[in-house]
Amino acid sequence: MLPKTRQSGVTLMEMTVVAAVVALLVGFGLPAVRTFYGSFESGGSVRGLISAGLASARAVAAKEQRYAGIRFQKAYNPDDPEQLKASQYMVFIVHDPDPPPYGTDLANGFRAVEGLKPIKLPDAIGVMDSTLIRENIIDPFWEPSGLAELNDLTTFSIIFSPSGKMIIHDVRVRNRDGYVDSAVDTNISSDGVFNKKVQVDSEVGMFYQDDYFGAFWSSYPDLGLGPEPARNSFIIYDRKEFRQAYEKSRGYSDCLVRLVPIYINPYTGTMISAD
Repeated sequence: MLPKTRQSGVTLMEMTVVAAVVALLVGFGLPAVRTFYGSFESGGSVRGLISAGLASARAVAAKEQRYAGIRFQKAYNPDDPEQLKASQYMVFIVHDPDPPPYGTDLANGFRAVEGLKPIKLPDAIGVMDSTLIRENIIDPFWEPSGLAELNDLTTFSIIFSPSGKMIIHDVRVRNRDGYVDSAVDTNISSDGVFNKKVQVDSEVGMFYQDDYFGAFWSSYPDLGLGPEPARNSFIIYDRKEFRQAYEKSRGYSDCLVRLVPIYINPYTGTMISAD
């Protein structure tokens, strides 16, 4: 007689038990995964990101033996008129006053550092210029409003000298070719970071260069991007909370008023909380 062949497999009951166990593991695991990914959307993670950016900017200043730093700015979003949801980035910049086409042709001119890509901040968290906020709260009725003011609050720079010391230096950011955004200067830059308005609107470049303060060129509206000194402090805020408060015209009184500025140690480049 031929021996019986042994058959392997699982019963329907065993399969049901395994499926139930897998479902339980997935159910327990998903919250942990969400927490893991959510940790990158926290203020603490942004602090770590900015801290690394500051250290890198100091290294660029030492290497290039020029003023260098990081600039916070939102990328242009055509579907967001007031740029409330536009992504904010940390951009590495270096002082370059040389004449075009290889410099900004400005004594206080900066351009993007070649080879260092802008770093996107988490969508849930943003940073604002605390110096500008302190200047505005003298008015007891002040509330941030409009594209120009929002751009001004979320666009600022922190600059280091070649010796690694944080300094207050005037900043103007242009494309790497130094072309001015005006009807007179018709040259076109291919800079993929800072560029003329028409180029950024055409998706050549991520950020407007700051020729747009106070409707400097009459054909453009005031975008709130103009020359200003580098800063030594900032605040980290919850973007969703601010947006909800802003839509009620209470962006400062319901959100920003509670936030504590973070200062930069001028000698070490490290962050110090004011509290």
